[in-house]
Amino acid sequence: MSGKDFIIKHMNADHGDSLQLYLQAFSRITASEAKGATLEDLTLSDLTIRANGTRYGIPIDPPMASYNEARGRLVGLHKDSLQKLGRSDVTLTEYRAPHGHQIVIFALCAFMYITCFSRENLLPGSFVYENLGYKFVPDFAHFVYNIQPYLFPVTVGIHIFESALLAVTKLKPHGVPFLSGLWFAWVGSCLVEGFGTFQRISQIVKEEREKGGKKQ
Repeated sequence: MSGKDFIIKHMNADHGDSLQLYLQAFSRITASEAKGATLEDLTLSDLTIRANGTRYGIPIDPPMASYNEARGRLVGLHKDSLQKLGRSDVTLTEYRAPHGHQIVIFALCAFMYITCFSRENLLPGSFVYENLGYKFVPDFAHFVYNIQPYLFPVTVGIHIFESALLAVTKLKPHGVPFLSGLWFAWVGSCLVEGFGTFQRISQIVKEEREKGGKKQ
């Protein structure tokens, strides 16, 4: 097998994500249009990539002197694609549920949503008051009743803002497709708990970079 054929086989077997990035960055097509990209041909001056029945040419500028340069140039093209797309070097592929103290925060926020969406829930005789614990702490229920007009909308507003921020600063740069199941999982979690989702994504990214460092 020639060096060129080996490179093509290797890229198709192990670096389909890079081929998709090349197309998104330099052929300006969407992630869905680039899905399943395969490298058909490689010359010293360009790549020929096929995706969804369409063939695209990606120039290598300046051209390579030989195929011995291919690995470094293709890695460089990957990095250039990430920069051009405003993407991180780590792609987020999982949702991680709250853990530790985050579970407590999630539960408290969820309880607030369930019980405080209506002020009447905090009055004696209501289902929430009688069945979700408020009847055992009447002074606390009265306190929450008084602050409910501020507590509920302010909390919801903050979490909506945090969810939008998460989508723009975390999910998009880490390659989570807009409105995908994974996108809804993270955004939905942020709507409930807020900042904990940022912490967990940062932890996942840190772990993935450490794994990458060990492989190098």
